[in-house]
Formats: sequence, structure tokens, C-alpha cells
Amino acid sequence: MKMNKLTAGLLTASVSLLVLAGCQKMDRPALGDYVKDTNPPGGPLKFYASFDGSSADPLMNGVDSIRANFPQANPLASVAGISGKAIQGADGKAIYYPSANDFKNVQSFTMAFWMKNTAQAGRTEFLFSLYDPTYSGWSYSGMFCLVENQTATKATMKFGLMDQWLEGDFNKPMFDGNWHHIAYVYDHTTSKMSYYFDGTLVTGLTATQTDVKKNGAPRGAVDFSKAGKLVLGGWNKHAPGTNGPGDDWIRSYTGAMDQFRLYGTALTAAEVSALFTGKK
Repeated sequence: MKMNKLTAGLLTASVSLLVLAGCQKMDRPALGDYVKDTNPPGGPLKFYASFDGSSADPLMNGVDSIRANFPQANPLASVAGISGKAIQGADGKAIYYPSANDFKNVQSFTMAFWMKNTAQAGRTEFLFSLYDPTYSGWSYSGMFCLVENQTATKATMKFGLMDQWLEGDFNKPMFDGNWHHIAYVYDHTTSKMSYYFDGTLVTGLTATQTDVKKNGAPRGAVDFSKAGKLVLGGWNKHAPGTNGPGDDWIRSYTGAMDQFRLYGTALTAAEVSALFTGKK
């Protein structure tokens, strides 16, 4: 069918109006209103496991959301957490990952998590370990934390950082059966370790707990460049195939743990407080 010029013009105008109307109905956010990534690749949050999965596959429940980093093994049960789900520690077991992503490149760091446990007299429990063959003399760990002499009001805490033990009394009710937020913050510009309990800086600590040294001088930047597996709820011996001491006194953590985070920066007091108040 042939069209005269008038009919062709009207058809063209109709099509143009339809296209314009369709475009006007598209629901697009204005420039600058798109959802922004709060932790872009290479950002400060290096590892984050919320343990919120509800899958029948425990590996799905333990995944680190920064790089979809699945654990090599997760033998721990899921329980109610401070926010969503948590993992429940068990004697002789731990959850472990092939790595902590690019946390190995940090100079300063913050480690934060929620814990819930009751005191067990005479038991030494390891909360976590970052495997590192650099320290093959004994620990095979660039960073670990153990607690002992537990009571409902205090415990002895020993934080192993590279070749140094930061240790002393921690006069906080870590083991009173309630959820508590713990944060360790190391600032390489001051070579100081700070400890936070339920969002508040812990004061009154000794130099053996706070001053990080190397050959008697302030350490400065940490070096985790050879770090490997990250073990949560235990120590190296609880991650099969991982070197480290196997002494009988080395026990895994038997409480619940939630919202485990590793940052490549020394968070401020306000930032740590925000994690606590937000149950993050």
C-alpha cells in the first residue's frame, strides 16, 4: 500500500510521540542517586562473615561476603546471633578459610566480632588465628588470640601479634553468658594496640598489652604478606592440614561468634562504637 506524504508524516509523528512517552515513563534515579558501594574493591573492609546463611550447606552459611570467599570447612552449627544467625563453637572444631583476602597487605588493622560464652575454669580457648609460616619456630601464626583464667567478670587475654605476645588481665565480663562486642585496633603510626569492649575503649591496660615492638623498638607496619588460612573459633591444630603446635591445653572456642570483620585500617573510637550500636 502506498502512502502519500501527509499519511507518512502523521505516522512518523505518531511513532515519535510513542517513543517519547515510553521514555518519560521509565523510572530511573536521577544522576548521583544510584546505590553506592560502601566498600569498593580494595576498600577498608577486607573480610566479613555475617554467618547469616540458612542453607543446608554449612559452607554457604559461613561465606565471607567481600569476595565470596567460602570456608574450606565449617563444622559449626548455626544459632541465633546478635543480628541474624551466628556460629556455635564446639570442642576440637573450628571454621577456616583459605585466606583473609587481601588483608595480608595491611599496615594497620582492626578486628571486630561479637561473642557469647560462659566461663569455664581451667580452660584455655583460642578465638582465632591467621596462619603464617614465617613463625615456624612454634606458633605458625601471624596473629592469634587466646583467653584463659575465665570468670564471669574477667579473663586473662593473650594476643599473639607476629613474634610478640601482648598479654594481661582483661577486666571485662567476656564470659558472663551475654553477647559482647570485641574489637582490637592496631595503629602502625603509633605502634599501639587498643582494645574495645561493647563499643568503649578499655583503659588502665599495661604496656605489655598495648605496646607493639620489634627488636625493642616500636614495630610500625605489620607484615602479613605470607599469611594463609584464617581460623575462626580455634587455632591452627583445629584446621586439618595446617602446621602448628598440637599441645593438649590448646582448646577451641566453645561459645557463639557473630559478625566477624577484618579492616585494613585502624578504626576510630566513633567507628567502633557505631559497630556496637548497630549490632554489626
